[in-house]
Amino acid sequence: MSAGTTEEPPGGRQAVAVWSIGTLVYMVAVVHRTSLGVAGIDAAARFHIGASALSTFSILQLLVYAGMQIPVGLMVDRLGTKRVLSIGIILFTVGQLGFALSHSYGMALTARAVLGCGDAMTFVSVLRLGSRWFPARRGPMIAQGAALFGVAGNLMSTVLLARLLHSAGWTPTFVGTALGGALVLVLVLLFMKDHPEGFEPAPADHHGAGYVKRQIATAWREPGTRLGMWVHFTTQFSAMVFLLLWGLPYLVEAQGMSRETAGTLLTVVVIANMVFGMIFGQVIGRHHGARMPLALGVIGATAAMWAVVLSWPQAHAPLWLLLLLCVVLGSSGPASMIGFDFARPANPPERFGTASGIVNVGGFTASMLMLLAIGVLLDATGDNYRVAWSSVFVLQALGVTQILRLRGRVARLERQRVAVSRVESVHVPAST
Repeated sequence: MSAGTTEEPPGGRQAVAVWSIGTLVYMVAVVHRTSLGVAGIDAAARFHIGASALSTFSILQLLVYAGMQIPVGLMVDRLGTKRVLSIGIILFTVGQLGFALSHSYGMALTARAVLGCGDAMTFVSVLRLGSRWFPARRGPMIAQGAALFGVAGNLMSTVLLARLLHSAGWTPTFVGTALGGALVLVLVLLFMKDHPEGFEPAPADHHGAGYVKRQIATAWREPGTRLGMWVHFTTQFSAMVFLLLWGLPYLVEAQGMSRETAGTLLTVVVIANMVFGMIFGQVIGRHHGARMPLALGVIGATAAMWAVVLSWPQAHAPLWLLLLLCVVLGSSGPASMIGFDFARPANPPERFGTASGIVNVGGFTASMLMLLAIGVLLDATGDNYRVAWSSVFVLQALGVTQILRLRGRVARLERQRVAVSRVESVHVPAST
């Protein structure tokens, strides 16, 4: 088969093996990303900082992550997955190691920025890898499957790192997680391939500023790309902020829980994420029209649960209600993956990395804004978590407005593409 074929890759065992290495890299990156979520209180004591300064760790990390998404998408389209993942592993490993050895706030901030830069190179690369090794109909399952590996990394943070931090201390815990990066780098260098034999991407002009501007502009002009970004923006941030930094302090300081019980509730979010991911992948794979109802349903359920919890008349909400909140928050990650499934059919494979980067900017920008809002509001109100968490409704309202504005146009364009594809399949003979 000649280079630049337009036929879909067949999948198979080799595809699963190569893709599994990529998703393992993503899992390790998520362990690094979310490790601060169980160490927020320890970090505040270690660096002698308050709520706003503690938020700055995650804000800076996500600022770098979000700012890198479009450049990373361009890099993946231009350099291939293996090279970009290798660079990412080196960066997030160095960042985590630096964080482990930091004794000053400034050095720790720098380490988290480096970690965020490396982390930014993983998920878009894994999505691109899946699109090169599997047929398009597997897209929803591939995206949800990659997200499940990320959830496994989050689970390792909430269960294992919390215990290690308590027993082994700060430096051994974070140095130990950094060693995982060295292991996955060896696997990538030895066994990863960008695409199956005979399914090389079509040749493209990757030189000059014109290529960069053209890729970004063309991807952005597609309404499906923009809709995907706003779906990602509106669904992801609430659970991410809860797991990344402010969930544990909220449950301990505002709800009066022990750290062990609070850690268990964080684990509930992660496990629910895994369950919803498997369900959503199956449903969307079989019923493509379920994407928008699922996304809007998750947004509505999340808003309703936060409204009930934050308006509870007693100082502490009952355990069953907080447990239900955590289960609903677990649906946010899988719902955010739906954003990529709006962008995928709107963009050809050679532009999917760039489009995925644009989509991924959405949720991490919202998370960064939420982290900043909570830190500032906590300092301004004397640690009033009800006021601080109420900022969730502002971002949800913004996102829903954009989703409703774009969804009709995207639906019409997708119907047109399906109609054209059916006509072409009738009139163009199959390849031999």
